[in-house]
Parts: sequence; C-alpha cells; structure tokens
Amino acid sequence: MSAWLKQVFAAGQVAKGNIVRRKKTSVARYSSMKDLIAEVKKRDFHMVETGDQVIIICNKGNVQIVV
Repeated sequence: MSAWLKQVFAAGQVAKGNIVRRKKTSVARYSSMKDLIAEVKKRDFHMVETGDQVIIICNKGNVQIVV
C-alpha cells in the first residue's frame, strides 16, 4: 500500500466511521484507483464516485441511495 493510501485510511474520520472524500486526480497522482478500490473492499467499506470526487463511506453498514 502506498504511503498516500496509508495516510488516507489513518485519518481520524475513518476510525470514527465517517466519510473520506478525495479528488480522482489525487488518487491517480499518488496511488491508483485499482489500489484504492482494493483497500476499500478489504475493509468492507463503500465507495461512491461523483464528478471529480471519490467518497469513501467508512463503515460496513448497508448503503441506500435515496435520491
């Protein structure tokens, strides 16, 4: 795992079960989408792509998109 990914998943928001948001260009620059997805899956988290952002939902609960 890259140092950047370690930093992303070491964020306090991850430990609290909140969300982490990053620009897709940052993911591509410092790691890769493939590696990010692998880490999200490893933790049983969820990830949403919207516009130029990725949003990682840092809990294992069910996700329902309302609108």
